Amino acid sequence: MTIVVVSFNTKSLLRECLASLGAAHQVIVVDNASQDGSPKMVREEFPLVELIANSDNRGFGSANNQGLAQATHDRVLLLNPDARAEPGAIETLAQALDDPGVAAAGGRLLSSDGSTQNSCSSELTLWAVLCEQTMLEKAFPHSPRLSPYWLTPRLIQQGSMGPFEVEQVMGACLMVRPEARFDERFFLYCEDTELCYRLRRQGKILYVPEARFHHDLGASSARMRWRSVARYNFGKTLYFFIHHGLFSALLCEVLNRMGALFRVILGLVGLILGVLTVFLMGFGPRLIRWSIEKLGTFCRVLVAGRQDPRPRRPRPEVPGR
Repeated sequence: MTIVVVSFNTKSLLRECLASLGAAHQVIVVDNASQDGSPKMVREEFPLVELIANSDNRGFGSANNQGLAQATHDRVLLLNPDARAEPGAIETLAQALDDPGVAAAGGRLLSSDGSTQNSCSSELTLWAVLCEQTMLEKAFPHSPRLSPYWLTPRLIQQGSMGPFEVEQVMGACLMVRPEARFDERFFLYCEDTELCYRLRRQGKILYVPEARFHHDLGASSARMRWRSVARYNFGKTLYFFIHHGLFSALLCEVLNRMGALFRVILGLVGLILGVLTVFLMGFGPRLIRWSIEKLGTFCRVLVAGRQDPRPRRPRPEVPGR
């Protein structure tokens, strides 16, 4: 088994992740020019781990491709540095690929409170983007029509431990064969969506709840939330451009901007209500803080340009295109 971990300024979490993997696997860490001492920590504390230390931040997909190129086993687990495997989880997930008709599999991701995170989904569609940006999916999380994208809650509620065939599993915990490659036009976010779209042409994608991983969601991207949201929006637009054409990409971009504007309006309404209720004990100040945070984030998202800081590189050949 080969395990690839892409790291960017997550030294403490990376240490916990590597400690959970044991010594029975080939482990490759690809560090994207971290400034927190992550490469030194890996060299000193995990001498058996193969380290690729990039001189610049190549992005999530590109760095994973580096690890995939060095894999020596027939199954590769792509794992975030903020994830930790429970005993037996990796082996359980690997068993899903015993079937040659399975192209990829993903495990169950758990938050610190034990709750299950969204980590498998249906196909990304413009309707799903509309439900996301208008917050219908939050208002009606159990409705297949108004919350069509994330499947995890509905599958878990069935009571069965699966595995379940799905359209996509999250790149934070993704088991693939070593021939898989990400499209390096994506810097961060939606590269897993695009990869799974191509992998479905080669076989099934399975969600395996019995393979349990603890995941500190967003630990590597929480410092600049507006930039994360803007990059996610850009990733969706790029996905639609690649697989559904320019018109679909333009519609996605409109929906993304509409969603940001909607949240700016919510922030303004909340700020006004907060000021009006500031004399009510404990309520007004909290609403004002929430509103200012929303305004700061989504005003930037609304006017953000293309959130991909890399120099342009030639697009690599990717299987299944």
